[in-house]
Amino acid sequence: MGSRPYRRRLAWGAAALLAAGVAVPAAAFASDAGGSSDVPALSAGHGAKKAKNVILLIGDGMGDSEITLARDYTVGAAGRLNMDKFPLTGAYTTYSVDKNGKPDYVTDSAASGTGWATGQKTVNGRISKSPGTDKAMPTILELAQKNGLATGSVTTAELTDATPAVLASHATDRSCQGPADMKACPADTVAKGGPGSIAEQSVNHKVDVLLGGGKARFDQKVTEGRFAGQTVTQQARQLGYQVVTDDKGLKAAKPGKPVLGLFADGNVPVEWTGKAAAQGGTEPQRCVTNNPERKAGTPELADQTRKALQLLEAKQKGAGSKKGFFLQVEGASIDKRDHAADPCGQIGETAALDRAVKVARAYAAEHPDTLVVTTADHGHTSQIVPLEATPPGLSSTLVTNEGQQLKVNYSTNTPGKPQEHTGTEVRIAAQGPQAERVLGVTDQTELFTTIRTALALR
Repeated sequence: MGSRPYRRRLAWGAAALLAAGVAVPAAAFASDAGGSSDVPALSAGHGAKKAKNVILLIGDGMGDSEITLARDYTVGAAGRLNMDKFPLTGAYTTYSVDKNGKPDYVTDSAASGTGWATGQKTVNGRISKSPGTDKAMPTILELAQKNGLATGSVTTAELTDATPAVLASHATDRSCQGPADMKACPADTVAKGGPGSIAEQSVNHKVDVLLGGGKARFDQKVTEGRFAGQTVTQQARQLGYQVVTDDKGLKAAKPGKPVLGLFADGNVPVEWTGKAAAQGGTEPQRCVTNNPERKAGTPELADQTRKALQLLEAKQKGAGSKKGFFLQVEGASIDKRDHAADPCGQIGETAALDRAVKVARAYAAEHPDTLVVTTADHGHTSQIVPLEATPPGLSSTLVTNEGQQLKVNYSTNTPGKPQEHTGTEVRIAAQGPQAERVLGVTDQTELFTTIRTALALR
């Protein structure tokens, strides 16, 4: 009964109960003789009702299978990722709805992102607009700005992709990313009195930090309104943005003016590469951890996160504000490589997000009035199966860092077609003020309420 593993489990369980408002004796937190427990430090912020800052980290398509695969490959089956170390963990449901509000059991990233961005369900493909009436719904970022907080969005996708788009834009269809991409959103065009493309809306919103890919969207010319004839990048500069395109430029960016970082024409190339899964499987392989398609000078997600935190904090201090910030960070290509049945690309992007989680938790350790949440938008296809299994779809065998073989199966679509999302619930984990709200099984839309409550947004 007095063993270290037991005492540690007792303390962690006590922390969760305390966070949930249950009285717990102090002895439950006692450390082992000759050792110490980090539970009080991790749970110290839970008693606070209000957060000054929120950092939301989204692993796109990062279901439990994707987390387990990255863990097994990188730190071993008995190891733990940074995202595994949150003191409070729950699960949430991710379904979208049809135009009548009835459940659509498998969401896409637009509808799922709209869920936590607005607290409301919508139809697949729609960006922060209602399912039936196609009306703009206020987002958590807009509320944060209205209440005087600094705001930021960091992604490894195009900045106009669904997950970053839900924060600072409203579009009938997620495809309406740049001025030349408005075919599916006629009512959203500036000529029709709408807000324009996702790229235009993002910079018009004056989000303090926008970092990701999608340079080609921002290089499209605006065709209507005040900025007609200019590219969206030129529009951003007119609005006061510092525009950077590589690690050197990002490091040189100064607080006080908003920053637009465009690090790739499309999605930012992934960090790892390897052989994609195939029918009948692949020969055992090790992943290549320096993808040659990734240009020198492309900042890692963790470095972008660190810089975003510095800029957001400095902006508020420079303005003499006592308010904090809201920052969303997305590891986007976990999903994209899952679609492509590419286990190495998928694992590398999960590991990259995990390093960003480490940066966020380190910041929160020094600023305990910060709520940090890590979750996914939806589940995906990869499954770890026995080595002797002969899946009907695509599979790949990897050799992990432990020197063991591991087989990954992708079978949510016919071979030759992109793999599909799944409708499973996904993990949500948190620390800091209001973190106890993630316990149990909640719904994606409740994350909006958790953040809004933590920041006391009106």
